[in-house]
Amino acid sequence: MTFVFDPSPRPSVAVFGEEARFPVRRIFCVGRNYAAHAREMGKDPNREPPFFFTKPADAVVDAGTNDKTRILYPPETQNLHHEIELTVAIGTGGKDIPTDKALDHVFGYTAAIDLTRRDLQLEARDKGRPWDWGKAFDLSAPIAPLHRARDIGHPSKGRIWLKVDDVIRQDADLSELIWPIPTLFRSSAAQWR
Repeated sequence: MTFVFDPSPRPSVAVFGEEARFPVRRIFCVGRNYAAHAREMGKDPNREPPFFFTKPADAVVDAGTNDKTRILYPPETQNLHHEIELTVAIGTGGKDIPTDKALDHVFGYTAAIDLTRRDLQLEARDKGRPWDWGKAFDLSAPIAPLHRARDIGHPSKGRIWLKVDDVIRQDADLSELIWPIPTLFRSSAAQWR
């Protein structure tokens, strides 16, 4: 196959302790999966089933390749937010995966930061439009190296926190997720492959 110009390299993420890399096809994000964040955004944490939004694979900033990676302040926003997230790397696909089999499909876990141009996201939301312009911009998904599930297990509790300039900005526990990881595989919107 030939292309009219050379395509960009496939986005990928480092795997802790390995030379082999994890290819990124797409990024699914679960909206407001912590009760405290849902309340912060003016929403009821006891609402309808989970909803998803996406980021393009090339939004990944692989922290595993360069400890000095700099992310410039993105254009067109005056309100950049950052949220630490548990990241689940799906290794094998499927559809309508039973909850008791869901973790069999997980390759590994890591932490990532969801960067959001919040003013653009809220403007789109208020007009009933997609969030893409606020969520799916270049360099909006910094991610640490993946740790294989076979090595670390499947975390369901443990501290997840974010510090900026020695100030704690977020501090939660994975046990506080509204929808634990296995339940997300059963969502009618989810097809993993």
